[in-house]
Amino acid sequence: MSLSSRPRVLIADDHNLIAEAFKTLIASNFDVVATVHDGHSLIAEALSLRPDAILTDIGMPILNGLDAAWRVKRTLPNVKIIFVTVNPDPSLIAEAFRRGASAYLLKTSAASELVTAIRHSLQGRVYLSPSLATSASDLLNQLEDPGSTRERLTDRQVEVLQLLAEGRSMKEAAALLDLTTRTVAFHKYRIMDSLSLHNDAEIVQYAMREHVLFS
Repeated sequence: MSLSSRPRVLIADDHNLIAEAFKTLIASNFDVVATVHDGHSLIAEALSLRPDAILTDIGMPILNGLDAAWRVKRTLPNVKIIFVTVNPDPSLIAEAFRRGASAYLLKTSAASELVTAIRHSLQGRVYLSPSLATSASDLLNQLEDPGSTRERLTDRQVEVLQLLAEGRSMKEAAALLDLTTRTVAFHKYRIMDSLSLHNDAEIVQYAMREHVLFS
């Protein structure tokens, strides 16, 4: 970030009205470089525009915000990730911070919190919405957990898993990921073998439990 310019923020939310509302709320303090509506676009725009901070929902199509932001952090370790979501689950909050979050707040938070969370993040501080304070002890316990079985999956397998769990056919998943249907089938059965899943219902259950798919 240049000393002469305002911090640059990328916004990701699958609801256009919410993305535009966030843009309006922070426009007087930050330069919004782009708004996107799915995890794939988040990655592409972040790597192209290299913002100072990313304001993102977690539940998004094609690739969720949790995994998308984690991939961006692997390439751009200095980018700050601010999650704004409806989910107060301590296990999800813990997973967000394990994957590089600087802030986590709820969509029911006061509008002023959005600017505060971004500023704290850019200053290298961690921000957790005060409305989630009662989850703090649970959060610390969750952060001590070693991790999930999802670490067995490759990035591509996570993409395939989410799309299949969303109810997409292998043909639809292949088109969205620019793969052949045979390649998607290969990934599907590798996923099932690696995670000891036996049918499509178990794939959905796993995706929900491990925060790959969000209701």
